[in-house]
Amino acid sequence: MVFFSFNEMKKKETLIGLVLGQILSLLSTSIGFTTSELVRKGINAPTSQSFLGYVLLAIVYGSIMLYRRSVIKARWYYYFLLALVDVEGNFLVVKAFQYTSMTSVMLLDCWAIPCVLVLTWVFLKTRYSLMKISGVVVCIVGVVMVIFSDVHAGDRAGGSNPVKGDFLVIAAATLYAVSNTSEEFFVKNADRVELMSFVGLFGAIIGAIQISIFERDALNAIHWSTEAVLPYLGIAIGVFLFYTILTVLLKVDWLYYLAFATTAIGLIIYSMKDKDQEIQRGGEVVDEQRKRLDEEDGDSLRARLIGSST
Repeated sequence: MVFFSFNEMKKKETLIGLVLGQILSLLSTSIGFTTSELVRKGINAPTSQSFLGYVLLAIVYGSIMLYRRSVIKARWYYYFLLALVDVEGNFLVVKAFQYTSMTSVMLLDCWAIPCVLVLTWVFLKTRYSLMKISGVVVCIVGVVMVIFSDVHAGDRAGGSNPVKGDFLVIAAATLYAVSNTSEEFFVKNADRVELMSFVGLFGAIIGAIQISIFERDALNAIHWSTEAVLPYLGIAIGVFLFYTILTVLLKVDWLYYLAFATTAIGLIIYSMKDKDQEIQRGGEVVDEQRKRLDEEDGDSLRARLIGSST
């Protein structure tokens, strides 16, 4: 009877984890889509996009810490280094949207999975099954294929410099792996509320300094209408919810990877649809060019006939 209850509890935990994983996947895709729309509108201020998310984390979880009067369980400078890595990871991935397509960014972001597995194996002494190792191999093959596709596609890959954008995403995903591994350590050995409070606090401080140095002109150039403000607010709420759910899923690591996998599958389908539309548009362009050339040839032939008759 006790064994049955334990199994029921595990099933419930797994079901909740799967639902949270899908929400996390949806948040990641929504943030990526909103970021790509801002870039399309000419708004290029990478650090400022995640700044309000860190502020929300600091306010909400900092208030909980103050209410609890919790004793800090880890050194503050560990959280500072973690926040620094996280801010720069977000900076690089948002920067990548200026050079490559949303599909490439989201797919290459899965590079964080093999990096996390290696880091947790080395530093947290986590052991993984053959199935997870096979998943790592698939991720690496997928990353290589996406980069090769962007190199081959050139300016058709949906950005001004797809290869540069791809390597920015890989660098960002590597930083995310360091951040996620550190967060997993603190979630299991310190306190989740403390982690989110200090990541939010130091992330906001680092972001404010970086914005004041590098992004003041870009922010001043933005026409702050409703269309510009709402995406920033949406990203802030998305970042807050993403980190909140992420720290819960890090307790059940395979669900986090499943969320990434479902995102990747959806983006592959989306990419295939985009590719079909691109081929169709390319065929229409070729037909239009042929029509124009035929008209030009006809005009030049008439001109020669008229010239010869005179």
